[in-house]
Amino acid sequence: MNKIKKISKFKQILEPTEDRKNPIKFGVSDELMPDQSTIDQLSEVAKNKEIFHHVAALTDVCQKPGRKSPSGTVVATKDYFMPQLLDTAPNCGMRFISTPFDVNDLTEEKIDELFTELVKVIPTETLLGTYLPYKVIVDISKRGSIALLEYLKEDTSEIDRILHQGNMFEDEKITDKDLYEAVPKIFLRIAQLRTGILGAAGNHFLDLMKITEVIDEDTASKFGLHKDQYVFLMHTGSGLFGQYASYFYTPKKKEHLSQKLISNFARATFLDKKKDWHQVLKNDIPKYSDSNEFFKIKANSELGKNYFTAHRAAANHGFANRTLLQYNLKKAIKKVLGKDNALKLVYDMTHVSATKEKHFGENVIVHRSNATRALGPEGMKGHKLFEETGEPIFMPSSMSTEAYFGVGTDHNDETFFSSAHGTGKSKNKTSHVPEDRDELMKKMKERKVRLYNATSKGIVNQDAAHYKDPSIAIEGMETNKVMKPVVKMIPVAVLMA
Repeated sequence: MNKIKKISKFKQILEPTEDRKNPIKFGVSDELMPDQSTIDQLSEVAKNKEIFHHVAALTDVCQKPGRKSPSGTVVATKDYFMPQLLDTAPNCGMRFISTPFDVNDLTEEKIDELFTELVKVIPTETLLGTYLPYKVIVDISKRGSIALLEYLKEDTSEIDRILHQGNMFEDEKITDKDLYEAVPKIFLRIAQLRTGILGAAGNHFLDLMKITEVIDEDTASKFGLHKDQYVFLMHTGSGLFGQYASYFYTPKKKEHLSQKLISNFARATFLDKKKDWHQVLKNDIPKYSDSNEFFKIKANSELGKNYFTAHRAAANHGFANRTLLQYNLKKAIKKVLGKDNALKLVYDMTHVSATKEKHFGENVIVHRSNATRALGPEGMKGHKLFEETGEPIFMPSSMSTEAYFGVGTDHNDETFFSSAHGTGKSKNKTSHVPEDRDELMKKMKERKVRLYNATSKGIVNQDAAHYKDPSIAIEGMETNKVMKPVVKMIPVAVLMA
């Protein structure tokens, strides 16, 4: 075991060795350092000769069950996609939405009435979401959020406030043939029934938050944010479409029987003996599932082309899912509070992605696993909204601790211009751990946070005790110039599975 060298309070490094050619750069203090098993996982990642420059571990780095690479990491490669460097599905992400309401507008009773309605229209665990026609699902796969906004007859100008304008293909035109070549049609059929679901995975949530402190008045004003204002923060992903599209190209032990059955059916009906890249998937996916070695896909191969198409098509469903959930949230606010068009999208971004970018003078593929892109003003030049401020970043913690909204800086190349997406799980418990749901609800009440739904068995695992201290995490990110904090918030009402 190699000793980690401390550079400064929030910078530590594990230097290369003979079998691990790449350094691991930690943006953490001693309190934020993950456990040894997480460090061991990072070491296995860094052994891959395809890794470019170094492995970046952010403040929220921690191990996640069933994953081959830790959460809160950024890894670049030159010529290969490495699907196991990513979390389960493309574009698990977050959406930050401002409201015109402040503490003088909403009583506790009105908030309770609103969230009682939201439990009905923002489903967590359910078989059926909002039905969408097949042609809309195909259109979303190719064009992202704008396809859904056009179908809903909603204002399409909000795409300027979504990463890549809500379409991971950006200016690349994808045909139906391109899509069907890369994605089994059964996944598209499933997406018809599974859009508009918050989800039960981990800590997916819809939070009503109150801004308690404005740290940067000038930047906050550019976003229309002020003290005592209520905002929504949403965390959810690309649903079963994203998961299946990911599983199809990624060696991974399936978590549920239903996922295994669907994936096996898709392979049996989709993979063609006459296509070489199909045979690679058929033979290598099972072989790598239990291997210590990472599955690699040559980026310029036929397999690489189709993997990247499937990855981006799935990611587009993450943007669309959050777009549809905001649409249903807007209708609930109209029904309960009588306010029409009350919501303003501030930003929507992914924290699970593989993207082609340029870093350290080289064209590379950046794998962000539960990490967000975080460009400064220079990196956002040409974007009419963010070239003055830098890219928006939001960093929640647990469902009862403070969260932060900030912007990226131009001095963050060591993380490949990335930011933590939260505080991450702590190796040591930070407060008393509730033993059951009743004890959790009592703790939430003491912290003056209303928790809604919360029927899943794992809800106690989302308690604050399991998470790193957000004040230390934000200090680390600011010290390392990962982000500039703009406002501080606290949760007021939380909807989770």
